[in-house]
Amino acid sequence: MSRGPRKKKEKTIKYFDYTLLFIIIFLVCFGLVMLYSTSSYNAQLKYGDDAYYLKKQMFATGLGFAAMFIISRIDYHVWTHFAGVAYLVAFGLCVLVIFAGSESHGQSRWLRLGPLSFQPSEFAKIAVIIFLAKIISRIPKKMADFKTVIIIFASLVPILGPVAYTNLSTAVIIAGIAMALTFVASPKWKHFIVLILIAASGIAVFILTAGYRATRIKIWLHPEKYDKGYQTLQGLYAIGSGGLFGKGLGGSMQKLGFVPEAQNDMIFSIICEELGLFGAVCVILLFLLMIWRFMVIANNAPDLFGALLVVGIMAHIAIQVILNIAVVTNTVPNTGITLPLISYGGTSASFLLAELGLAFSVSRKIRLEG
Repeated sequence: MSRGPRKKKEKTIKYFDYTLLFIIIFLVCFGLVMLYSTSSYNAQLKYGDDAYYLKKQMFATGLGFAAMFIISRIDYHVWTHFAGVAYLVAFGLCVLVIFAGSESHGQSRWLRLGPLSFQPSEFAKIAVIIFLAKIISRIPKKMADFKTVIIIFASLVPILGPVAYTNLSTAVIIAGIAMALTFVASPKWKHFIVLILIAASGIAVFILTAGYRATRIKIWLHPEKYDKGYQTLQGLYAIGSGGLFGKGLGGSMQKLGFVPEAQNDMIFSIICEELGLFGAVCVILLFLLMIWRFMVIANNAPDLFGALLVVGIMAHIAIQVILNIAVVTNTVPNTGITLPLISYGGTSASFLLAELGLAFSVSRKIRLEG
């Protein structure tokens, strides 16, 4: 008696994005090398230790990788239970920094916990991503209604207020993350033209009502006429002097006190000077590869919540990279935005790596049929 053809059992293959992991490790290691190259001269002058900034960044990066590993092993659905709490804690910390924040470089953006300090606005970015991903994933069919989109943005007003008071650029990033998440979930793109106009008007009013912000616009347009345009001009000199292949690693002249705090948001100008246009393009391509991997994970995520988490992380990194490079090249006014995983900043590095752990957590739930 003949039997019909046997059906082959399909094997379920667990997925993990090793390409994304490699890109992250490479960017972090590259960032540490560039940080030492950029900061060693100033660190030696200020602290008598040319590796001062490097050591602090390595410590923060180590904490970040530990957090990334732990979070990547946790089922990302767990965070839906803490979305509201995370939002409230972020709001409370951002309000607290206004009244009890420690000042650095004339700005109060940090909270001190003994010998350690951190920026609550960095935690706010993660909290907003989880909070919005939870809300939107529960009402996907209502996203076509403009009223729903307005309500979602209105829910962010409490946290955007205190964040914008101390750090307008971070508030812009948070608003950009919200825009990306609602845009992905909403089938009507015309709504976002209205939202962009409203947001642009709000930012314009916020800038004009604060004298020092309006001055930044003037400095941006004519940096040569203002003392505070010195950093911008020196950064542009660094970019221009790098040429096609740069002066070689460690060969920058502008980092020798000409570009103030070059290891922070102006590090891209030193990359251009030492590694040239070729090095700058390679860095940009790595970030583009990272964004592509986020798109792959989001497209294959098992549910909408996971996809929105990854889209939020992708939007955060993409907006921050674009703003940083735009500031360094004087395309937009100076906003003090760091280059992700490369610029000096312990809070930024730790929280961003922890945030990337969420993307790996989503990628672990992807199942491939083989």
